Amino acid sequence: MADNSGNAKPFVLASRPDDEKGIPYYGVDILKKHVNVVWYDDFLQNKEKYAQLIHGIILWVTAPRVDAALLDALPNLKVISNVGAGVNFLDLDLLASRGLKVCNTPRILNETTADMGMTLLLASARRLLEGDQMVRNPNVKWQINFCGRQVSGATLGIVGMGGIGYAVAQRAHAFRMNIFYHNRTRRPQTEEEAVGAQYCATLEELLSQCDFVIIVTPLTAETKGMFGKRQFELMKPSATIINIARGYIIDTGALLEALQNKTIAAAALDVTDPEPLPDDHPLSKLQNVTFTAHMGSATVQTRSNMMALAVQNLLDALSGKPLVNQVI
Repeated sequence: MADNSGNAKPFVLASRPDDEKGIPYYGVDILKKHVNVVWYDDFLQNKEKYAQLIHGIILWVTAPRVDAALLDALPNLKVISNVGAGVNFLDLDLLASRGLKVCNTPRILNETTADMGMTLLLASARRLLEGDQMVRNPNVKWQINFCGRQVSGATLGIVGMGGIGYAVAQRAHAFRMNIFYHNRTRRPQTEEEAVGAQYCATLEELLSQCDFVIIVTPLTAETKGMFGKRQFELMKPSATIINIARGYIIDTGALLEALQNKTIAAAALDVTDPEPLPDDHPLSKLQNVTFTAHMGSATVQTRSNMMALAVQNLLDALSGKPLVNQVI
């Protein structure tokens, strides 16, 4: 068998080929073009055959699970490359202690994820899902005075003005929305002026002014639980919260209470805590919540580009090239 010396393709561990529950066909094609793929189930059945050969792991939707037991079974592992930007599911301290490199795929998903943010904002504001049911469901009465909320001219607060947040601002600017943002660091004045964005030094300053608040900040120790009872009480009773970041940033219990008590008007969520929500979760019963299933980057084009970048990151790490997207 080939190893990863010279020009031979390296052996890489990946979850499984499956269009519904694993790596879809377009990701599999990219993998097979550049690496020798060892599927996780095959590895479990043939550890002696593959343990010494595997030098990298490709993670697709957090799989396969990387823990101490797996690391112990792969003595020649050098790099873990995640198809995605977030790596909060990984034990980075453990991986660093093993001398492993970790890479991700930021920026490449900015535009698609920003599209999802605006999709959720518009769908919630114009009550798209309720209108759909008015046509489809014979048990839902047609209402001639059924109304949503105006988006153009409304005020949007963006929490987290990185690449995705700025892409959201560009889209909101095209809708002639008034834009406020809160971020650890302020954007250059030229970038603010390009989208008509005003900086808020504190989250509290932003919340009280906005009709829509969209969360785009990474999940960190500081942002976990950033939105709780107090934050919702600071928002307008007519406001909508939109989350395209990570579910843990919102205290789900506090959000449920705020929606039930009409402290805020609505929520639009691409991510939740827990994720997925249990079938009987009370949040899923509310008509003023719009859901998507963590689909921010979910277009074939973007996911293909993410896989290609993840593979390139892995190959660069194994060949000793400088890493643009290195986490550790």
